[in-house]
Amino acid sequence: MARYSFLIKPASSLCNLGCRYCFYADVSRRRQIPSYGVMKKDVIERLVQRVYEELKDGDEVSFLFQGGEPTVAGLSYFEDFTARVKKQEKRVQVHYGIQTNGILLDEKWCAFFKEHHFLVGLSLDGPAQSHDENRIDQEGKGTWKKVMRAKALLEQAKVPYNILWVLTESTARHPEQVWKFLLSEKISFVQFIPCLRELGEETPEPWALSPNRFASFYIRLFRLWSEEFLRGNYVSVKFFDDVLGLLVYRRVTACGLTGNCQNQFVVEADGSVYPCDFYVLDRWKLGSFMENTVKELKESQKAREFISREKGDRSACKGCPYENFCHGGCARMYESLFDNHTGFCGYRDFLTQCREPLERVAEVVVRY
Repeated sequence: MARYSFLIKPASSLCNLGCRYCFYADVSRRRQIPSYGVMKKDVIERLVQRVYEELKDGDEVSFLFQGGEPTVAGLSYFEDFTARVKKQEKRVQVHYGIQTNGILLDEKWCAFFKEHHFLVGLSLDGPAQSHDENRIDQEGKGTWKKVMRAKALLEQAKVPYNILWVLTESTARHPEQVWKFLLSEKISFVQFIPCLRELGEETPEPWALSPNRFASFYIRLFRLWSEEFLRGNYVSVKFFDDVLGLLVYRRVTACGLTGNCQNQFVVEADGSVYPCDFYVLDRWKLGSFMENTVKELKESQKAREFISREKGDRSACKGCPYENFCHGGCARMYESLFDNHTGFCGYRDFLTQCREPLERVAEVVVRY
């Protein structure tokens, strides 16, 4: 049985917000064509066709929708997409997921997500003050109340959701406040996404997460999290789940966690395909579903170049006791983990400071 995953951008880089730190706005404006608009029906048809050409009975496929803001494509886009998938004759297990800012969600959207078993990733940066600092609309106004309304709608419709929280330099100063918010809002699943500086920039923006802040945040948060875990209250924090998965099961559950890039299938609205969401650039275009099969894209020269490309200076990793554990981590997130000027590694500091509590938690995980 084979498993495939496709990250689709139905509305390209279009978005109804103007978040100050948006990495995809940064990526898309570096292309010759910043936005490809909303995916047309002939592209949807060819995309589904190409995917099912590759699949066999018993396989699994995940269609994940992201942006920009994918709901800008309209509910009719997703109704058309799922209808085309449903018509396919192969007996394949299909999974759907979407990452959304939640602004456009209403009862109809939630009913659709429920019917088609979507897992929703809702972008929410914690309490109002933290969220509204950077997640603003086109008029510069905060969006916290609208996102909290979307959260309530998802809960009312019993749609499973995770919180996707961009961890900025300022928010990372307050791990206690972060933890208190997670518990008070009964959030069971959260993924913190390190706020990245813009591509190729030496000087980070004020909101970009630094290695020191990465370490101090996760060290304190892990102690709060592990105390709660050992009392029997488990909150899924993706980073902790990933680290423990490596420690206990040697299982890699996050792309780049062990320093090895993989070719993903990131599909822009025109059908063009890229190897990674961080590198949807003209330089790394693998081809297009309008012209190429999945096999051709996977085995393309550009795909091989992406995997074997130079990922920057990793000499500081030599001799690190955790080198075989992380191998420098994700190439794009490296700048949030390692300070080239001081030699400080946030990941190493976290693993060193939390080694004993990690081992205690790992012992409990093994028993279960």
